[in-house]
Amino acid sequence: MSTVAGLVLAAGAGRRFGGPKQLAALDGRPLLEHAVRAMTAVPALAPLVVVLGAAAEEIRAGVDFQRAEVVVCPDWAEGQAASLRCGVAALGDVDAALVTLGDQPRITPEVITGILEAARAGAHDAVRATYAGAPGHPVVLGRGLLRRVGELRGDVGARDLLAHARVGVWECGHLFNPVDVDTPDELEALQR
Repeated sequence: MSTVAGLVLAAGAGRRFGGPKQLAALDGRPLLEHAVRAMTAVPALAPLVVVLGAAAEEIRAGVDFQRAEVVVCPDWAEGQAASLRCGVAALGDVDAALVTLGDQPRITPEVITGILEAARAGAHDAVRATYAGAPGHPVVLGRGLLRRVGELRGDVGARDLLAHARVGVWECGHLFNPVDVDTPDELEALQR
């Protein structure tokens, strides 16, 4: 893997949250900014794209995206597959992409670097982070899977592609809290 891109999916409307959770404050910064900062701290990820959808202009104005390019997915309401398709198209010709979620604020540069190293070390189509054995994000998708992202539909991300691929796993539950924030109660629990 020589060219590895970074992709942050953050296009949802935050229906369960009650509005654009990307802008909800956590530790004095918008929720989305935490994932963006972790990704931009890893220089090996280039290009780096953040996919927005619902409330895109409001989020763009309220978040420091640093060196990340922002793209807006016009079909964001279709679900995570549309955001993934849009983001992968914006990356251009890359060997692999590390995909994470904008509502996973406790991700760290160490986790990102660790899963990249695991991806470089194995002969896999993808490498997925696991937390006490449960699959989660980030996920590194190799070139072959990136070419097939256009096949995806619905709110499932790359799950269907991974089901039929050689997927390596990298356990990182001991490194950070993998919770993704879907409700105000989950955000409040993180703040405690």
